[in-house]
Amino acid sequence: MSHQTGIKANEKLTKVFAKSKNGKLRVIKVSIENEELNCTATVDVKKDWERDYDKLIGPLIEENVPCYILYRLDSKTSLGYAWLLLSWVPDTATIRQKMVYASTKATLKNEFGSAHITEEIHATSIEETTFEGYVRHKQDFAAPAPLTTREEELVELRKTEINTDINTDTRHQTLGGVACPLTDATIGAVKDLLRGSYDYLQFHIDLEAERIHVSKAAVVPLIDLPRQIPTEHARYHLYLFKHTHEGDYQEAFIFIYSMPGYTCSVRERMMYSSCKAPFLDNLNALGVSVVKKLEIDSGAELTEEFLLEELHPRKLASRPAFAKPKGPPNRGAKRLTRPQEQS
Repeated sequence: MSHQTGIKANEKLTKVFAKSKNGKLRVIKVSIENEELNCTATVDVKKDWERDYDKLIGPLIEENVPCYILYRLDSKTSLGYAWLLLSWVPDTATIRQKMVYASTKATLKNEFGSAHITEEIHATSIEETTFEGYVRHKQDFAAPAPLTTREEELVELRKTEINTDINTDTRHQTLGGVACPLTDATIGAVKDLLRGSYDYLQFHIDLEAERIHVSKAAVVPLIDLPRQIPTEHARYHLYLFKHTHEGDYQEAFIFIYSMPGYTCSVRERMMYSSCKAPFLDNLNALGVSVVKKLEIDSGAELTEEFLLEELHPRKLASRPAFAKPKGPPNRGAKRLTRPQEQS
């Protein structure tokens, strides 16, 4: 949870965070001082991120003093440069320091923008703060979990099997959709949306890697919402619609699936259609309660009247009773006829 300790970034740190988005800063050191997050050092970019790592981070690490290090990588996400968050909490730190730094980390990420942080390291020894420690962390993180002897035997057994069992169950799984995983930046952006940092997110599917990325995260007035819809590619959108209905202020998450006709490739149309249901399940698992799901082909449809009608459809005050139609005029009285008996 964010703000667990009540410690927040001070004005100086907030300005540094805003400045960091231009890409000129390589390192930001953040310390907890006087019950607030404070910027205690910044360093500009010198060379590439690998050569800068030890030269710039090393001098900032104090042996017995915890801190956070935000380190700008050279790779980029859809939102800008990717950042590494290094939490330095040495074993020699007091219990209170360990608790405060652990419970304030979520606040720091929220203040900086967790969608920009693509990697995290928790270091308790000096060796773990070095570039060699970073590489070792990456290798350990990528390595599969150790298996028991029994699990290893099952893995080998599965390799020798040829599974040709096709039945109604396998067909049902196919019909359920294709579950493309979300990137860490995407998950971070959704969490930031729930915290109130944004009210609009746009997502796109990497058709080659089959992963869902966040394309845009912003605060978007309703009047500008139609301009966010691409005219040549499909996209998913999540919008927090703030409105008043019958005198009550309300907020509702609206999921929008935009598909601009046949300007998209067949594969793109199929992927977005198949991934939609699993993606909505992922949003729900992250805590997003989608009130309304829309499918559009143009941003022009997204007017306030349209959204209000979709969320709060008008009810008919009274429904007219069914009027039985009259019979033909001058028909006369009804007669019953019986078939004549044959003698």
